[in-house]
Amino acid sequence: MKQIAFTAAAARQLDALPAQPRTAIFEALCDLALTGQGDVKALHGRDGYRLRVGQYRVLFDADAVTILAIQIGRRQTTTY
Repeated sequence: MKQIAFTAAAARQLDALPAQPRTAIFEALCDLALTGQGDVKALHGRDGYRLRVGQYRVLFDADAVTILAIQIGRRQTTTY
């Protein structure tokens, strides 16, 4: 299992979300850490990946041990 870490900005963005999307995002990150499964694609034009959870996107970097959530936001905003 990989460890999940949040940047300060990502932690604030996650805390600002309503309860249901916050729970869904956290569960999706846990599934990704445990199984490596999820709606993940590599980002174009920059390093990192995105995890799609409904209308929300989690931009993250991953290595062999850690998943670092960098930004969390709705797709309609300037998430990318």
